[in-house]
Amino acid sequence: MAAPMLRWVGRGRLWTFARVDGGSCHRREAPTGSTSNWIRGQSSVAQQPLYTTQKPRKGEHKWAAVVGLEIHAQISSNSKLFSGSQVRFSAPPNSLVSFFDASLPGTLPVLNRRCVEAAVMTGLALNCHINKKSLFDRKHYFYADLPAGYQITQQRLPIAVNGSLTYGVCAGKKQSQVIPKTVRIKQIQLEQDSGKSLHDDLRSQTLIDLNRAEGQLRVDANISVHHPGEPLGVRTEVKNLNSIRFLAKAIDYEIQRQINELENGGEILNETRSFHYQLGCTMSMRDKEGKQDYRFMPEPNLPPLVLYDATSLPAGADPQQVINIDQIRETLPELPSVTRERLVQQYGMLLEHSFTLLNEVGLLEFFQNVIKETRAEPKKVTSWVLNTFLGYLKQQNLAVSERCGSDVYTEESKCSDSEQPFMDALTVCDVNVFSLLGAASPVTPSALAELLDLLDSRTISSAAAKEVFEELWKREGKTPGQIVSEKQLELMEDRGALEQLCHSMMEAHPQVVMDLKKGNPRAINKLIGLVRKATQSRADPAMIKEILEKKLSS
Repeated sequence: MAAPMLRWVGRGRLWTFARVDGGSCHRREAPTGSTSNWIRGQSSVAQQPLYTTQKPRKGEHKWAAVVGLEIHAQISSNSKLFSGSQVRFSAPPNSLVSFFDASLPGTLPVLNRRCVEAAVMTGLALNCHINKKSLFDRKHYFYADLPAGYQITQQRLPIAVNGSLTYGVCAGKKQSQVIPKTVRIKQIQLEQDSGKSLHDDLRSQTLIDLNRAEGQLRVDANISVHHPGEPLGVRTEVKNLNSIRFLAKAIDYEIQRQINELENGGEILNETRSFHYQLGCTMSMRDKEGKQDYRFMPEPNLPPLVLYDATSLPAGADPQQVINIDQIRETLPELPSVTRERLVQQYGMLLEHSFTLLNEVGLLEFFQNVIKETRAEPKKVTSWVLNTFLGYLKQQNLAVSERCGSDVYTEESKCSDSEQPFMDALTVCDVNVFSLLGAASPVTPSALAELLDLLDSRTISSAAAKEVFEELWKREGKTPGQIVSEKQLELMEDRGALEQLCHSMMEAHPQVVMDLKKGNPRAINKLIGLVRKATQSRADPAMIKEILEKKLSS
């Protein structure tokens, strides 16, 4: 109970697309009541449009979808939002419960300063307006994991409103083009967490754990479809989605289900649905036609939450007794959008490359450390890090470093069939599955930097560099220089010997030489390949080409 939570609520956006016949899902008996294991702490990111599924046939009507996301995010804090009880993952049931958490008569809420600061920081990072005065409300409803019979939230005047989040969408034939998109944030509010219901079907009973609802993030998707230019359709809410992939699948399925229903003369019910990840479909849980009256009222035991900035801070105010918005703004780390822009400007990399560097845990830090230690051009470093290094990581389910994954691994990543868990929108590096499951990379930034220096100084060829990288991956503790020396991978420095070898190859392959003289420029590549093979890739391809062209013209 009373775990610190943020709630992001998003506005809707339209997305026009054609009707596409979708598959059906055999409905199983829907569970009654609330599903177990969901979080009620919150922030809300805006309704997201979906892609155009296909062009409409002649005479077909277009459909537009409106999707809104309500994101329940757990605040990282040592104690709960309104009590001093500890927050500890996987603690024994009901071992971290204060009198207030148990809703004993006469207990009062005490607001956690850390949670307020986290909410302000979240609002600033999402470009929200921070309300200097916000209010707490009681939201009344009955459920066993809410012993007070109400939940403390911020319905009327939340801590932050009217924000935005910019993200990139991959497009193009090879999905290599990144198109920036922006979603609107309606509001961010602090909200008390409920307990956790553990349903025991074998004994037909439900157990309650008032420690808190475990996990870091849950999303509810509100979805409706309509014809462009017509009123919005009836929406359904898909509850308790805990992975990005499940969220996308649930939205896709629900849009097509609604379109099919309306095309066949049916109607959409205002209902709550759940997503069955094994069947890949949504199922009805309960309808909302009889809308529940939460009887919102001001929380009488909490005064208005008042924040200050540099202009409104009272003279002589105790810093420990007030929260300064501008001071929190100064502590914000460099946000992902700023980092991406800096990488593009500073290193001349493509925008899509900057997204990749930030989306893989620890990869940006690895890249920057290589840049510091090598003389190679940034573009070459980018290519090796994103293509060779990252490719090896993904092939073998390895992380960039040992620390990746250990700090963010949660029950959610296990309960969602190894799907990627949602992470907070503020994290600079999003967590991918491979970084959660794998060990650390055997190649350090210093080793890659040394390898690139050898390549940049023309000590080794590109092919030899790849061979050295493969040897580094074997975890034998050797440096690139030692590997080059042991395997004699240095480029040939004897130009005379290389000229003689080129001459021998031309004599041994007269037909290739004839093709060249007839105007086939590709034939020279075969000669270059033969010479390199004879030198075990130790000859510089550019020098080989220069020698061959000189001999052909003489």
